[in-house]
Amino acid sequence: MRNKTLSWRAASSYLVLIGGALLSQSSLAFTDDEARKAILELRQQVKTMNEANQRARIQLSDQIEMLGQEIVRLRGDIEQLGRPASSGGSGARGADPRSQDPREQAAFDQSIESFRKAQYKETIQNLTAFLTLYPDSALAPTAQFYLGSSRYAMKDFKGAITTLQAMVQKFPTEPRAADALLMVASCQIELNNRPGAKTTLQRIVKEYKGTPAADTAAKRLPLLQ
Repeated sequence: MRNKTLSWRAASSYLVLIGGALLSQSSLAFTDDEARKAILELRQQVKTMNEANQRARIQLSDQIEMLGQEIVRLRGDIEQLGRPASSGGSGARGADPRSQDPREQAAFDQSIESFRKAQYKETIQNLTAFLTLYPDSALAPTAQFYLGSSRYAMKDFKGAITTLQAMVQKFPTEPRAADALLMVASCQIELNNRPGAKTTLQRIVKEYKGTPAADTAAKRLPLLQ
């Protein structure tokens, strides 16, 4: 009888130990589930933040792209209005100089006309040929500006930056220089080079103070903070 009692007590102790082990494992599983849930929630928060930042970058990029397109359009209008019909009136910027060489002027006019028609690929070809044939032309700064603008319109942002920066370096006092840099900033944003865009906009504010481009650059800078 005593042996049976001992066996029963041993069995009871064993069951208690097993039960305790099961409870312990259940507790650990619960803790693991809570940890997994917390990690998943954290990952979702990070994903949401990244998506929000991406949308903000896209919106900023769209704003600057629209600005660049507006610059191109307005400059085209000014080009058209500033060209004298007879004796030549003067606009705020004044008309671009005209070449004494009819062939040179015709080549330039053809390029600008293709730009106005949004034939950017043809414009790039025409203006590249023009600048090769007439590198010292009085029309060269304007030609280089529209060459860079056409590359921008074709989304060749690296090519546009190279062209427009070269134009500003060679013709820093050209009336279109500030607008050229504004378009450079647009390209840098498109290439996700925010520090470069910020530096370019700061340069416009500093070196071309009082111009419409400087006012625009000052308004865009806070968006890059």
